[in-house]
Amino acid sequence: MGREEQIVDERFKKIKELRNQGIEVYPHKFDKKNNIEECLKSKLGTSVKTAGRLITKRDIGKIIFSNLRDNGGEIQIVFQKGEIKDKDFELVGKYMDVGDFIGVEGKVFKTKTNQISILVKKFEILSKAILPLPSKFHGLQDKEERYRKRYLDLIMNPEVKAVFDKREKIIDSVREFLKKKEFKEVDTPYLQSIYGGANAKPFETHLNALNMKLFLAISPELYLKRLIVGGYDKVFTIARNFRNEGIDRWHNPEFTMMEIYQAYADYYDMMELFENIYEYCAKKVNGTTKVKFRDKVVDFKTPWKRVTMRNAIKEYAKIDVEQMDVEELEKFAKKNKIKYKEKTWGWLVQGIFEDLCENKIEQPTFILDHPLETTPLCKNHRNDKTCRLIERFEPFCMGAELGNAYSELNDPVLQRKLLEEQQKMLKKGDEEANPLDEDFINAIETGMPPTGGLGLGIDRMIMLLTEQDSIRDVLLFPFMKAEEK
Repeated sequence: MGREEQIVDERFKKIKELRNQGIEVYPHKFDKKNNIEECLKSKLGTSVKTAGRLITKRDIGKIIFSNLRDNGGEIQIVFQKGEIKDKDFELVGKYMDVGDFIGVEGKVFKTKTNQISILVKKFEILSKAILPLPSKFHGLQDKEERYRKRYLDLIMNPEVKAVFDKREKIIDSVREFLKKKEFKEVDTPYLQSIYGGANAKPFETHLNALNMKLFLAISPELYLKRLIVGGYDKVFTIARNFRNEGIDRWHNPEFTMMEIYQAYADYYDMMELFENIYEYCAKKVNGTTKVKFRDKVVDFKTPWKRVTMRNAIKEYAKIDVEQMDVEELEKFAKKNKIKYKEKTWGWLVQGIFEDLCENKIEQPTFILDHPLETTPLCKNHRNDKTCRLIERFEPFCMGAELGNAYSELNDPVLQRKLLEEQQKMLKKGDEEANPLDEDFINAIETGMPPTGGLGLGIDRMIMLLTEQDSIRDVLLFPFMKAEEK
């Protein structure tokens, strides 16, 4: 029998013995009057009643010292013979283990070492833990195990909970900023009969009640634009997106995205909005626009740098794509082993930027004026006589894309043409192409005002503002490969 099996066996015996004594080890309720943070701030001599998980236990004969932790803090509790019933003192010594939940009543005092503690007068077993916690010394070291068993990670590594507390504050500050600007928060469906709004492969599912195939949302874009058509001038949603693609430091199949749409605006307005959201949240949550990420100081202070894709490629790849035709670009791409989607000017330019430029951008930077082929939902660039560019930008920081924004296409004839082309690409096997959404076209045909739209990756924002290296560090339950049993 292994050590853990022995511990489990002993704890089952303890549960049986306690129940034989008429003690229920899993009661229905405990009347917790004070949280631990309140206990720590209480005046000496104050009577308190609190509860939490036993994190340590040290028995030195007539005194037992333990640490009790709840959602907001940790405090030492002291069981002393003469201060608590003899029977209860024996129960603590013999039956209580690290990991158990207990409720205690007592008075706040200071030990000889000036540690604020609770001298326990009464206690109650609230939940007997069967499995032991990882050892305090070794902790929970393996990252895969930490992600897979987040409950243990939160118990053993309190600093992890601080990241998720900050996550909540960041999302709250985003909402606060937008509502001050009179944006309305709305919901969009996650289950969709036709997906769209991004270049991504969807997850498929089936609705038994209507015997129909459905898709998990890859983007809320097309629904939010319907609301602009319907009369909303400023809308946003913070939604889950599901994309059947790779998993790495920046990607998880299920992630949180915020999308914002504003009538009578364009992508220049969206740039200003995007950088202001970041600056506001950084100041609100961290008190500064600067963070340290992978040993680099990143500053989100506005205004951010603005660079066209053409000039970014000039800087990092040392070529001018505006002066090159498709054959020249293809030759350059093959020489540098660059992947590209199709042999067109736009997709070659996009491939060169992604391979040779993205990972070199460290400070917050807007990359403007993308090739036409990269999206069917964006307006052509008003100043581009070649008709090869669109009014689109992506913000980058530390080699990662933080979002995406357009001057939204509102010409229904052109929109239909572009989505029909996407439909043909989809039928030819392009899994990331958009299907034709007839109802969305009908909405645009009803009339949509000039509109600016943007998407902001919430998880990536949280990674940067909490200085976490992987998206899995800012998701409570990141996707994990199934464990072999």
